[in-house]
Amino acid sequence: MLFYHNKIIRKFANPRRQVMKQSIFTSLFIFLFGGLLTIDSSSFAQDLNQSEKGAFYLYWGYNRSAYTQSDLHLKGRGYDFTMKNMTASDNPEKLSMSYLNIEKITIPQFNVRLGYFFKDKWALTLGYDHMKYLMDHPQEITLDGEIQPGVSDLWSGTYDNQLVTSDYEHIHYENSDGLNYIRVELARYFDLLSVGQNNWFRVRAQAAAATGIILSYNDFNFGGQFDRKTISVSGYGLSLHPGLRLEFFNHIFLQTNFSAGFMHQIKVMNRPNDKSAYSKQRFGYIASDLVLGYTWRFNRK
Repeated sequence: MLFYHNKIIRKFANPRRQVMKQSIFTSLFIFLFGGLLTIDSSSFAQDLNQSEKGAFYLYWGYNRSAYTQSDLHLKGRGYDFTMKNMTASDNPEKLSMSYLNIEKITIPQFNVRLGYFFKDKWALTLGYDHMKYLMDHPQEITLDGEIQPGVSDLWSGTYDNQLVTSDYEHIHYENSDGLNYIRVELARYFDLLSVGQNNWFRVRAQAAAATGIILSYNDFNFGGQFDRKTISVSGYGLSLHPGLRLEFFNHIFLQTNFSAGFMHQIKVMNRPNDKSAYSKQRFGYIASDLVLGYTWRFNRK
């Protein structure tokens, strides 16, 4: 039940890969919303302002993401260089039982969030987006900097904005375990449509802004050394999150979100036992996710 966009701004995507696909949810939404438009207006609840101050909600779902090109600066023993205009892609798990197996539920790219309505229609939330960021291969990149002799059997030398072609065997960079955006979000909800005297079905829109830290699990292959899952708090993010929620029986909801943001990784540790080996970069991203959640309401009009 992943939600995919079938079109995406080209600069965010690797042209060699199909980035976002149409999902089953799109058809479901069109069916539900189109059916609601045919219902007589007398069946709509007159009061859409049900009190929800003090309510909590929790959701879980999955995402796809795409990233802008970026300049990745790498520094370590015997090298100090930048790969300019580097492209990277996400790495979604293939549709399988991993999405239903509780022991493997965190392997795909997922979202989890706990929200609290501190007043009607306003919520403060905490959670994180587990995304994945993998350097594309092969790709032409502009190399600038120095790699001392003996560090790399292919790339050792001094470079002044020279074009080179990457390959997985000689250099690879990824955050597949992941690029974890742990963020606080302020969300405002807008009631668009309500059905039934007890509001058994509602359509709501979300507008949200967020900021938080980036927890990186970095895999880095260079100079004949491949280190995996080097953990560091690497930077921060800023993002916006519009969304649409279909709510059933005042508790269960299905929500789709679109995210657009900026990430600044100030210092990503690349080697677990070498503090001098790190990288830094800045990039933009967009993402879409589909989540299933539940709301606990304690104060109703």
